[in-house]
Amino acid sequence: MARVVLENVAKDFTGPRQQQVGAVRDLHLTVEDGEFLVIVGPSGCGKTTTLRLIAGLETPDRGVITLDGRSLAGVPPKERDVAMVFQNHALLPHLTVFENMAFGLTLRKFPRDEIARRVGHAAEMLGLTGLLDRKPGELSGGEGQRTALGRALVRQPKVFLFDEPLSNLDAPMRLQLRAEIAAVRRQVGATMIYVTHDQAEAMALADRIAVMRQGAIQQVGSPMELYRRPANLFVAGFIGALPMNFFTGALAREDDRLWFTANGSEGFSLPIIDSCAPTLAGCVGQPITLGLRPEHVLLDEPEKGQRPMSALVERVEATGSENLVYLSKAGSLFVGRAPASFSAKAGQTLGVCFTMTKASFFDSITGELLV
Repeated sequence: MARVVLENVAKDFTGPRQQQVGAVRDLHLTVEDGEFLVIVGPSGCGKTTTLRLIAGLETPDRGVITLDGRSLAGVPPKERDVAMVFQNHALLPHLTVFENMAFGLTLRKFPRDEIARRVGHAAEMLGLTGLLDRKPGELSGGEGQRTALGRALVRQPKVFLFDEPLSNLDAPMRLQLRAEIAAVRRQVGATMIYVTHDQAEAMALADRIAVMRQGAIQQVGSPMELYRRPANLFVAGFIGALPMNFFTGALAREDDRLWFTANGSEGFSLPIIDSCAPTLAGCVGQPITLGLRPEHVLLDEPEKGQRPMSALVERVEATGSENLVYLSKAGSLFVGRAPASFSAKAGQTLGVCFTMTKASFFDSITGELLV
C-alpha cells in the first residue's frame, strides 16, 4: 500500500527583499494507493515545491506528510521509498545507460544478478535494450528521458514522483513518452504523482487532477469532473485544450423568467433554463459570468427556443480535424468549434446560438461556481 496524505502543509521561502513568499499554503491532499494524480497549474504555483516536500528535498514549515500512515517528518530522502524523475535527465555522463539505471541499486549494494534482472526488465519495458552500452552523450532527448524513467523503475519504490519530465521534448516525442508512461503505470501499478503545466498532458494521464494556483489547491477531481464542473473561473479557464468562453453580465427577471444579459452597448440576452433558475434567483442584479465551452457554441445551427444572434468572425484556425472559429459580439471575444468542412472568413457575420443546458454561471466577484 502507498497512500500519501498532506495535511495543512505550508512552505515559505525568503524573497530578494527578505520578504516571506508562500510557495505552498495550507495544502490538504490525499493520493490513494495505486492512483495516478497529476498536479497542474501555471509556473510558480507551488506544484514542484509540493513534489519536493514529498520527496524530502524540502522541509515543510507547517503541516504533516504521511506515507502509509507513517509521518515523513525527519525521514531523509533516501529512506522515504520514493523515486523522482526530474525535468532534467540528471544522468551521469561517464556512465553507460545500464550503469545509470543501476546506480541507485549499486549504492544500496544489491546483488549483481538482481541488478541485472531489474535493469533488463525495465530496459525491455522502455525499449532501451539495445542502448544499454551507450553513454548519455550518444542518446536522443527521448532516450535520455526513458533512461531516467528506467532508473526510477528499477528502484521499485512505493511512490513515483515526476517533475515535468516531458517539458524539454518536442511534441511528437512528448506524445510517445506520454504513452510509454501510461503503459508503465498499467504494468507497475504503483502510486504516481506527476507535475506539469500542460493541462492536455494532465487530462490524458490522470486518474485525478489537482489544480493549483498561488500555492493553494483550487479543485481536485477526475479530468471530466474538472472539465464539466469547474469550481471557479480559474479552473474553467485553465482546464481544456481551449479555455472556457466567458461573458460578463447580470441577471434580470422578465415575464416570470430569468435572463442573462451580457455587458456592452450591444449586449445580448439569453434565457436561463428552468433547472438553474432556483439557484440563480437570488443573484438578480448582481455581476455574473456565463461560461460556455467552445463545443457549446453553435454556428449557423439554431438552438431550440433561441433565435440566432449575429457575431463577427475575427479569424478561423484550421487544425485538420476541425476549424476553430474566433468571434466577437458586444465586446466579448469567444471561440466555437466547427467541422473541417465548415467555411467562414474574417469579417463575415455568422448566426450563433449557445447550448444553455451546458452553461456554467460564476460569481464575477469571487469567481466561484454558482451553478
